[in-house]
Amino acid sequence: MKTTFTTEVFETETIKLADTEEMIVKGGRDKFPLLTKAFQGINQIGVIGWGSQGPAQAQNLRDSLEGTDVKVKIGLRANSSSMADAKKAGFTEESGTMGEMYQVIGESDMVILLISDAAQADNYEKIFDNLKSGSTLGLSHGFLLGYLKSIGKSFPADINVIGVCPKGMGPSVRRLYVQGKEVNGAGINTSFAVEQDVDGRATDLALGWAVALGAPFIFMTTLDHEYRSDIFGERGILLGAVHGIVGTLYRRYVMEEGMSEEDAFTASVENVTGPISRTISHDGILRVYEQLDDNGKKVFERIYSLAYGPAFDQLLEIYEEVAGGNEIRSVIMAGSRFSRFPMGKIDGTRMWKVGEKVRAARGDAQIVVNPFTAGIYCAVMMAQIDLLIEKGHCLSEVCNESVIEAVDSLNPFMHYKGVAFMVDNCSTTARLGTRKWGPRFDYILHQQALVSYDQGTPTDEKLIEAFKTHYIHKAIATCPTLRPAVDIAVVG
Repeated sequence: MKTTFTTEVFETETIKLADTEEMIVKGGRDKFPLLTKAFQGINQIGVIGWGSQGPAQAQNLRDSLEGTDVKVKIGLRANSSSMADAKKAGFTEESGTMGEMYQVIGESDMVILLISDAAQADNYEKIFDNLKSGSTLGLSHGFLLGYLKSIGKSFPADINVIGVCPKGMGPSVRRLYVQGKEVNGAGINTSFAVEQDVDGRATDLALGWAVALGAPFIFMTTLDHEYRSDIFGERGILLGAVHGIVGTLYRRYVMEEGMSEEDAFTASVENVTGPISRTISHDGILRVYEQLDDNGKKVFERIYSLAYGPAFDQLLEIYEEVAGGNEIRSVIMAGSRFSRFPMGKIDGTRMWKVGEKVRAARGDAQIVVNPFTAGIYCAVMMAQIDLLIEKGHCLSEVCNESVIEAVDSLNPFMHYKGVAFMVDNCSTTARLGTRKWGPRFDYILHQQALVSYDQGTPTDEKLIEAFKTHYIHKAIATCPTLRPAVDIAVVG
């Protein structure tokens, strides 16, 4: 998918990803003086919700717009338990920077809707009724579009509808922004989309929003492609697949290879979230393979070739469930069951308790890459890349949803606090998807890839050659120039 756009405010660039060209905007604090022009005519931005993205986006917008006439105001439900946290962040009713949700929606020129996906589905009619004609509705996820399409509804015709979708969870968006006070360009990449443009200003509003969040690299997509890749991606390599991968590997290393529980955790979870992710972040997927010795390469090649097919099969099913609306309906139905059966946590199981001990005992020693773990992880990542390309997603979106978001945002937090912590503390939609599809990856890899490996099925040389020569590596070679200017600091 090739995208071009026109902006009256920001300078654009054309980058080359493999053999394709894409138009982008580079952000950074040096672009903040342009925000007054980008938000011309916007007196108030209402940020609705205080979940994962709400605190980060509200604070980043407020800090970036300091000294301008644009007010950033939080909108929450009456008597919301989040009011205390919002006050700690400096938003108060007394200062006019916090108010009741629908009041804030009605008085704002731009409304950034960051409540949960299920809440958007339940309340969209009242939200639409309260929007001012000519205002701008901002979404950080295409879920609402997908839901409206599934029930034959649409956005009000008299408003702009835009998307700015950070390629990382809220804490990453805020933490890298804060780090960016010292290093220009530290931030989380975002995509942006223009679904409706009623006054010709939607693109500049979206880009201004992205720049104000601290995004170092902003690329265009569509809300339709965004919700497909985003909901799909979090069920794939970003969360669901990694949960399934490390679960099946941990059991194999303990039960079949006789490793201690601590060594098995290091060989599975710590490998993925540590050296494998760092290598991909700075040097690309292919480098994970290239740095192995000859025997390690042979192990990598065989398990890669045996895991790729089952992974692609599982990913294709997920994508079709998302695109067809089934996954969105599943999330809505699950939300209706929470009053009877609240979502539980996974971090109490033996594996994650072992992980607590391993993280607490970490020293200065470098973790050695396990080629078996690397082969499976890279196979799933490459399968996701190939599927998104097959479905027509632009390479910027493919690289961000399958690589950059994983290794530069989510995996560092998993390395710091554990995969289980991430699964238990991400958005409701992502938590549901991870619980639903993570075990499916576990099963399919265990029942197909590992069984084939143990039965002596030989390496598929054509598949390995396709991996080595894949044009995504050229695109990913550009990614280090598009990643945050610093590694995220997750401690503290």
